[in-house]
Amino acid sequence: MSEAGDGIGSLATGALWARTFEGQASAHDAHEGGACANCGVERIGAYCHGCGQPGHLHKNLMGLVHDIAHGVFHFDGKVWRTLPMLAWRPGDLTRRYVDGERAKFVSPMALFLFSVFLMFAVVSNLAHPRAQSTTVTPQGTVDTDMLYKQDQAKLVRLQAARARVSDTAAAATLDEQIGALKQEINGLAIGLKARDAFVHPLANAPKVVHLDTGWRWLDKSVGHMSQNPDLTLYKLKSYAYKYSWALIPISLPFIWLLFAFRRDVGLYDHAIFSIYSLSFMSLGVVALTLFGKLGIPAAIVSLLAILGPPVHMYRQLKGTYRLGRFGAFWRTFALLVITSITSSLFIAFLFYMGSE
Repeated sequence: MSEAGDGIGSLATGALWARTFEGQASAHDAHEGGACANCGVERIGAYCHGCGQPGHLHKNLMGLVHDIAHGVFHFDGKVWRTLPMLAWRPGDLTRRYVDGERAKFVSPMALFLFSVFLMFAVVSNLAHPRAQSTTVTPQGTVDTDMLYKQDQAKLVRLQAARARVSDTAAAATLDEQIGALKQEINGLAIGLKARDAFVHPLANAPKVVHLDTGWRWLDKSVGHMSQNPDLTLYKLKSYAYKYSWALIPISLPFIWLLFAFRRDVGLYDHAIFSIYSLSFMSLGVVALTLFGKLGIPAAIVSLLAILGPPVHMYRQLKGTYRLGRFGAFWRTFALLVITSITSSLFIAFLFYMGSE
């Protein structure tokens, strides 16, 4: 299957997961009365008061298509209330959900699953490094690989001409041209090696790397990675996709440490905070990727990538835990450090899973 097909499948899968967590409470239906097809309880409205299942059930292909499209693009209407608050008032959103105001918003886990699936779908199909490098000349932009091949062919012709020339002056001119061309070829070769080391760093690594750190799983993982870097990158991407939820339990102990002496907040508050924060970061990656593809200057995209996460963390911390400016500021700095730690632990977890 193509990458585009994989991306669409991932998006649909994310929507179905989201609908599973959201439940059926918001399905549209006008049918009232009759026995519930699920539990047999006599309904007195559009929904069964025993199990919550709607009375009218789709039994055709168009109904299935409607459910998928509804799940992908609508989130039962809650997304249009949730996303603006997640972006501009994340602390208010988190606090209101924790305090019990939940029917209005997409649940944190549903939003997290959907945003992660969307992120991988978008990044897999749009965020590809350019495989060829270019050199800017007075005549315009020239492909470096093509220029390198052309210079090599020209060098062969000059050397052949030099072998046939007996005149001293003509030979000196050809020698000068050959020397200059060799210098240009050497410069292009250095540029191509640097390009390949940047675009495909693992492909140019030693074929087999042997470590003896005492951690058997790490030594094994690095050895496998050096033998087949492309397969390793694919496996890491696949595991990151499947085990992204592991970021939540990994981050919880660290967030708890920030509020160890607060008795009015608990692990549930921290979990909701973490899930909404991770959802925003995933959607942020999607937005920045699309901005780059739309031609927005790289400087602006980079500035948003640098400033967006800490500003969002500050606003979410301040609103969720009702902090003052100083309390939110130093916890934001600590949370940035925590993010680097949890990211490292998550990558280590992916390596461990890949070594099994």
